[in-house]
Amino acid sequence: MYRRLIRPVLYRLGRGDAEVAHEQTLHGLRRLSRIPGAVPALNRLYGSLPAGLERTVFGVRFPSPVGLAAGMDKNGLALPAWRALGFGFVEVGTVTAHPQPGNEKPRLFRLVESEAVINRMGFNNEGSEALARRLEAYGDFGYPLGISIGKSKVTPLEDAVGDYVTSLQRLYRFGDYFAVNVSSPNTPGLRSLQDSGHLRELLTALHTEAKTLTPGGRAPKPILVKIAPDLTEPAIDELLGVCTDVGVAGIIATNTTIGRSGLAPADEWQAEETGGLSGRPLTEISAKTVAQINASTNGALPIIGVGGILDPDDALRLFDAGASLVQLYSGLIYRGPGLVRRTNRALTRMGTR
Repeated sequence: MYRRLIRPVLYRLGRGDAEVAHEQTLHGLRRLSRIPGAVPALNRLYGSLPAGLERTVFGVRFPSPVGLAAGMDKNGLALPAWRALGFGFVEVGTVTAHPQPGNEKPRLFRLVESEAVINRMGFNNEGSEALARRLEAYGDFGYPLGISIGKSKVTPLEDAVGDYVTSLQRLYRFGDYFAVNVSSPNTPGLRSLQDSGHLRELLTALHTEAKTLTPGGRAPKPILVKIAPDLTEPAIDELLGVCTDVGVAGIIATNTTIGRSGLAPADEWQAEETGGLSGRPLTEISAKTVAQINASTNGALPIIGVGGILDPDDALRLFDAGASLVQLYSGLIYRGPGLVRRTNRALTRMGTR
């Protein structure tokens, strides 16, 4: 039904502008969640989770290991609806200390034959203070909430640490874990924060602040690092060394790629669009990166695998490579919410691996 009826309509919104479809979908889910009985009805259709999917990772209990990746619901507009679509957790953001409009439009492109997306959104969001107000107004979601934090574009690179810490302070009581985004290709200079010196300073400051914000006797909330798929193997190992030294709770692998391999011939004309590429071209890259992280850390560091999941087998491959959890984004655009249900069922049949 999604591919034959819903997807063609979404693709025509805004004269084919992918960002218009994205925003309309979010606002539609938000409105739906406010209609009495709508979320329970949606939950009966998509959200009923098979038994045995629960797992605890970095001290957080997840009703299902299949989550929604950051970028889909940056400002937390539709949070009550995502659980009803079958997600076991949701990551909002990436959010920055300062509100920002993001890059010039158009900035989101579908590469349909490749089942891929190019985005150069640029952390468009309402800011961490606005997100904190919205989260305070919500009740319990029924799932863990991750919050992805990044650097504001107006903040100089030398002041990046303070920018991240400000967002952590504002949002700490609302998140079950925090993802440190140092790997988006759409904020100038951001990926340099993956370098060992910058990363160590940033993570140390965040861990110190998390301890300050945590009530006495309790462990600080988990902090994870989201990495780029374009790092070399030595660079990944160096980054993992820093993460292990500082006590990072896990790695999110991976963000979008600046590479353009794996595109169908019909989509190659869009290859020159700047921004990060996601979807099917990331399937192999993400699995390889997850496997390297797992091998390099002897399985000691939990991994959230994300990138190129368009059918349940793609998710299973990430679990086999060493992921503890997975996240979807581009797969929803091409396969719809049924992908979540099918992935949950496949995990049950395979013993959740």
